[in-house]
Parts: sequence; structure tokens; C-alpha cells
Amino acid sequence: MNYIGLNGVPVRSSEAVVSVMDHGFMYGIGLFETFRTYEGHPSLLERHLERLREGCLQLGVSYQPDIAILRSEIAGLLALNGLRDGYFRLTVSAGEGPLGLTAEDYEQPTVILYVKSLPPVAPTLYTEGKQLWLLQTRRNTPETKVRLKSLHFMNNVRARRELSEYERLPDNGGSRLPSEGVMLTEDGVLSEGITSNLFFIHEGVLYTPEIETGILPGITRAVVLELAAGLGLSAREGRYSWDTLLRADEVFVTNSIQELIPVTRLICRYSEEGEKEAAYPACVQVGSGKIGPFTRDLLDLYRKKVGANADSDL
Repeated sequence: MNYIGLNGVPVRSSEAVVSVMDHGFMYGIGLFETFRTYEGHPSLLERHLERLREGCLQLGVSYQPDIAILRSEIAGLLALNGLRDGYFRLTVSAGEGPLGLTAEDYEQPTVILYVKSLPPVAPTLYTEGKQLWLLQTRRNTPETKVRLKSLHFMNNVRARRELSEYERLPDNGGSRLPSEGVMLTEDGVLSEGITSNLFFIHEGVLYTPEIETGILPGITRAVVLELAAGLGLSAREGRYSWDTLLRADEVFVTNSIQELIPVTRLICRYSEEGEKEAAYPACVQVGSGKIGPFTRDLLDLYRKKVGANADSDL
């Protein structure tokens, strides 16, 4: 990452400066969106910006992006960094404020547009998928009625550190599949992954944890729910246990960068009641151990809608 955008101006990342009095730095007041491009076009940009605008309004941060200017900035950063496509993070930090909490609105936020290469994808990611670990780290309760994609990401960082410990185990669950972790809520129901939303299919019905579990209302999650109807899949949002997930015919996770990723192994090192860890991970294979037919069809539909028409509001 050689160049980023700072308040609409491309600068070398090594030379970019944010004030120590920025309340995003001091108090975590700020939001961000991550998205990718397809052939240079930012995917679902309108939806990401709408979620960002709504969140900023709740925080009292003045942010009204010009989408045409932002598209131009995205194209410019791709060119400056020698990228055909990229992984973008658009951050809106509150901006400077006094030492101490304030109820005043933030009229001059700091806006940063990061970009890096899309992560390399193993040929087997969309066939053999990932293994999903049940984490002991619990999903925290959002500060607002619906979770914001905020700068204070400590809960996710703690979960990622826990997952890293499992990945370093000698057998790593007995598999070389890449890993994701899923968190339960404080009352023991499934919430979401560290960087993903969770779905599963059982007897031809698509299930996903409800927004009221404190999950982030993911952009890709919303598109998948819309596309399910085209496959004749009934979709239900609710409160589900790990035991329910173990009986699923198919499991997959979603995010804006990796799209829909099948989950083919479920791993738990402890009981939902937090009892003593088992000596070895308890592993359950999902379905055939390969991407399931409904997941494959949803992934194909998603790519047709988003990959081919990345700027369209689906």
C-alpha cells in the first residue's frame, strides 16, 4: 500500500498524518466500510455509503460523500498503486475535539481511503471451504440498537487472537483448511464470525442469526437474503444454537471481500456451558465435506449480480 486517500487527496501512506486530538483515535468515534472492486468498479458502493451515512448520523458526524468523486478517487488509487482491482477500506473518523467527552457534533471528520491488493485465493477455497471454530470469546452487546461498523474493534481482535491460538495447535483441528471463528452471544446463541456473517441450510431452508443478536447487518448478507428467493429458498432469521448448526446440511459465511465461502468442518473445544476443554477438538463434517448445491447456486447468483454489475443497487 503505497498511496492512500486522506480527505480526498492521494498521499503516500508513510507520510499520512492524523491528529492526536482526533476523537476516532482518542475514543473510537468513527465508522468504516470495506469493499472490493471488480474490473475496477467498486462493488455495492451505494449500499456501503448508505450504511456509513446512517451510522455517522447516529454518531453526530457530518459526512455526505459525493459518490462520483469517490469513484474517481478509487480509480485514481488503483492506478497509483498499480492495481487492477483492490481491497478498499473507507474510514470516517470523528475529527479533532477537546480532551474529554463532548456532546457536540463533529463537523470536520477525517476521511481515509485505504487500498491494498485483494488477498490471494487458494483454488480450493470455494470447493473445500473453511473450518469454523466455536470461540469462547462472546459477542459484545452493540452500543446502538443495530450494530455499527465502528472503529473500536476490540471484541473482534480478541476473537481473532483466540482463533490464532487454535490455528497454532499441532493438528489444527486435523485439517489444513483455512479457519474462521464464530462467536456466541452472552445468552449462548449464534451471532457472527470474526469478519463474516453466518448462514446455514437445513432441509431446504436458509437460516441466519437475526439482527437482534447484535450482529452487523452485512451488505453481502442482505444481498444473499434477496437472492435466496430466486432459488426457491425460504429464508428465516432467528436465534440458533451451536447444536442446531451441527445438524445443518450446508454452512457458509459471507463478507464483501470473499463473497460466500462454504464451511465444511465445525470444530468445538469446549461445551456451550463453558466446561473444561476437551483434550482434542470435536470436529463435525458438514454435508459431503465440499461446497453444497444451494451454496454453489447462491455464490453463482451473487457473482452474476455483483461481479458483472458492481455499481448497481441490487
